Amino acid sequence: MATTGSNGIGCSGSSNSSSSSLPGAGEAERPHPRPFLIGVSGGTASGKSTVCEKIMELVGQNEVDHRQRKVVILSQDRFYKVLTTEQKAKALKGQYNFDHPDAFDNELMQMTLKNIVDGQTVEVPTYDFVTHSRLPETTMVYPADVVLFEGILVFYTQDIRDMFHLRLFVDTDSDVRLSRRVLRDMKRGRDLEQILTQYTTFVKPAFEEFCLPTKKYADVIIPRGVDNMVAINLIVQHIQDILNGDLCKWQRGTMNGHGRSSKRPFPEQVDSSPLLAPGKRSHLESSSRPH
Repeated sequence: MATTGSNGIGCSGSSNSSSSSLPGAGEAERPHPRPFLIGVSGGTASGKSTVCEKIMELVGQNEVDHRQRKVVILSQDRFYKVLTTEQKAKALKGQYNFDHPDAFDNELMQMTLKNIVDGQTVEVPTYDFVTHSRLPETTMVYPADVVLFEGILVFYTQDIRDMFHLRLFVDTDSDVRLSRRVLRDMKRGRDLEQILTQYTTFVKPAFEEFCLPTKKYADVIIPRGVDNMVAINLIVQHIQDILNGDLCKWQRGTMNGHGRSSKRPFPEQVDSSPLLAPGKRSHLESSSRPH
């Protein structure tokens, strides 16, 4: 996840940049671009991280050295609050609501995103979903040209929502999401009854109350997630324009009169080949991530 960018994304004459140096790189401080921040939201098991990974794959960034990547993925799941002893006991029994906005450390998340947008190198927490603990180890995220920030509630808080230059919502059928979650959690050794109880008690109600209403803030809605390669390829082309330093053209081509891109769902998939040959798929988080 540690990355660094080299190409600016600002329009000609822009002075929005900050200075940073790569720790241990032995080189003088140099300016880094203010990254283009893309929010990716959707319900649990909707395919948010898979969409981000596919984008990384198609732009050829997943096999690039961490410090040299121009595109980086960051998950909201890293910003869960540190649980009290009582909360942790509930979590181990499947009785803690990880889908509620209060489960996240929004202050830390906002501060981290602000520093990322300012072109700084940041440390992000590491969360262990087996023990439901924030680990002492952190991950360094180096300045990049494009940052994909994915999570179930990344559009819920206005201060964070307004930081995104582009907002994507992965819209996947609820039955598909439930079946994916059941299969995933059972592979982790969890009891089926506990999985279904947690889903009906916390996950489904929280999705309907907190996540689904934020769909209206999306600039682009992606039906069926990564299966919709028409949508993925169009987004990849936009990101390639940004990486090529052609943000002004990208803005003219997709932004409406209010300064944000027009919200529209992408069409159903048709026969089309990827813009770039797919590479080896990288993993955003371990299999223990809850969403």
